[in-house]
Parts: sequence; structure tokens; C-alpha cells
Amino acid sequence: MRGYNETLALRVAERLMHIPDIEEKLMFSGLVFMVNGEMCIGVSKAGMMVRIDPNALENLSHKDGWEQMVMGGRPMKGYISVSENVLVRNDELDFWVQLALDFNPFAKASKKK
Repeated sequence: MRGYNETLALRVAERLMHIPDIEEKLMFSGLVFMVNGEMCIGVSKAGMMVRIDPNALENLSHKDGWEQMVMGGRPMKGYISVSENVLVRNDELDFWVQLALDFNPFAKASKKK
């Protein structure tokens, strides 16, 4: 058994299949979709990690089922978690995938150590 929701991962992959530079990587106890070499979307057991414009958070107050990701007690700027309960609806999944894709050309690669 995988450490991520395989059904959700397949649904995300279907929405990304038209993009030429997609790579899937197992990381962070889930499956991460890299778009143009940048981390874009991750699927876990509980839902989906979405990389978005950090300035877009205030525009999402009307949406249910998401929260800013926190690591080591610190908010992760530009990363949110969306509950799988929200993502069962195709229109919701489409919304979050598109939000990540819209930001992807502006995402900066993390610095290699």
C-alpha cells in the first residue's frame, strides 16, 4: 500500500497530462508532481499540498477545506494543504490544480545545499 491516496494521485495526473514537462517523485511520504522542474502539487493520504502565490492566501477566505502548511512550527510561505474531503468534487480539484499551475511559472527553485 502506498503512503498517499492513489485515486487522488491519478485524478491529479489526468489533469496534468497535457503539460509536456511533468515529473512524479516519491517524497514527503507522498507523491509530488514537479512541473517544469518546480514542485507544484503533492498528494498525501489526507489530501493535497498545493504551491501557490503567497499573496493569494487572502483571496481564498471563501474556500473551505484548506490551511497554510506548517513545518517546524513555522508557516510555509506559498504552500497550503487541501483536505481530501474537498477534493472529491471535480470542480474543487480543478480549482486547486489550476491555482498551482497558474503560480508555477513564477515559483523559484529552492536553493540546493
